[in-house]
Amino acid sequence: MKRVSCMFLVMCVLFSIFGITVMAGGNSGKITIWAWDPNFNIPVMAEAKARYQKTYPNMEIEIVEMAKADVEQKLNTVLASRTKEGLPEIVLIEDYNAQKYLQAYPGAFADLTKKINRKEFASYKNELMTLKGKIYGVPFDSGVSALFYRTDILAEAGYKPADLNNITWDQFIEIGKKVKEKTGKAMMAFDTADGGLMRIMMQSAGQWYFDQNGNPNIVKNEALKEAYATYKKLVDSGIIKRTSGWNEWAASFNKGETASVITGCWIIGTIKAEKNQAGKWAVAPTPRLNLASSVNYSNLGGSSWYVIEKSKNKAVAEDFLKTIFATDQDFYQKILVAQGAVGSYLPSQSGVAYTEADPFFGGQRVFSDLCAWMKKIPSINYGLFTYEADSAMMVVMPDYLVGKINIDTALKRAEEQLKNQINY
Repeated sequence: MKRVSCMFLVMCVLFSIFGITVMAGGNSGKITIWAWDPNFNIPVMAEAKARYQKTYPNMEIEIVEMAKADVEQKLNTVLASRTKEGLPEIVLIEDYNAQKYLQAYPGAFADLTKKINRKEFASYKNELMTLKGKIYGVPFDSGVSALFYRTDILAEAGYKPADLNNITWDQFIEIGKKVKEKTGKAMMAFDTADGGLMRIMMQSAGQWYFDQNGNPNIVKNEALKEAYATYKKLVDSGIIKRTSGWNEWAASFNKGETASVITGCWIIGTIKAEKNQAGKWAVAPTPRLNLASSVNYSNLGGSSWYVIEKSKNKAVAEDFLKTIFATDQDFYQKILVAQGAVGSYLPSQSGVAYTEADPFFGGQRVFSDLCAWMKKIPSINYGLFTYEADSAMMVVMPDYLVGKINIDTALKRAEEQLKNQINY
């Protein structure tokens, strides 16, 4: 009996030691992550990696940096081959393309519906990664849009910050005319071949290029028609500086040639790059369309994390995303300060980094305001072919802007163009 008791005692001690070892080592093995942007997503994921490895030092995490187009091409190629070889555990997917992947490759991505508390993320982000009632992604950054403007230039034209709050696009144009008259500055820079502003306008009214069934919705889309008309109003008003490409566009406000920028919050880093403009900027809600359904809140861009269903270490990948991106509030404070990443994880937004005053923006609590607006962004389904629809709209835009065709003809041609592109 004593011998049995001694053996039991020894086993308990060994189990205790072994248990401690497991607790200390935690998850082990390797997970691979595909992402793009060395100034944004890559350092964000590097921070996530460092935090996770503090708890699980035996866990190897490889972050593979590629151009966005390369990530998409490689992911499509491997998924289309119907093999699990060569895929990562985690991949970053732009929100506009999420439904295309989910519907084109059923079963390729892990169902994460019950893995995290969805109520803790911005609702519009959950919507875009949902298919047949199941949610397949972990939301990451928000592209909540805003009207960023130079307070000194607006003041010279006789406007106060309150005059920029919750305005319509028509009011924005009238303010721009006064600014141009009084200061000689353009109100904003504008690339008429870029559909980004179109997407901001549409989402503010809860509409998109497609209906809920995924059918092209252009000719009868009142939000798109109003957005298209607003493009022409902006051009005809004389308040814009025409630009082509990112560099010209960014230079227009960095050099003080324009009084405002309307885009996603990810532009803050570029605005702040011009240090001598500190204290001269402020932020207001996005202008809205002349529609009852339109609000002063919208979005441009953003991406989320997805787990490959048949990856070798799927369970660890899911735990990694849950532990860092769906739990760690301090993580979101860090990446907001370091990379300007506005996360869509709502509990983090009460932290100091989100609520403190920003001297660059005249003491405004910019991130606190952006997060409040984020919660009011209309939820929509981006469908499968956002960029194809963008292309179709922009192809007919030049003839519409110069008056060769009216708006109804333009929309009809754009819808025909889109249907041909997607073989509808």
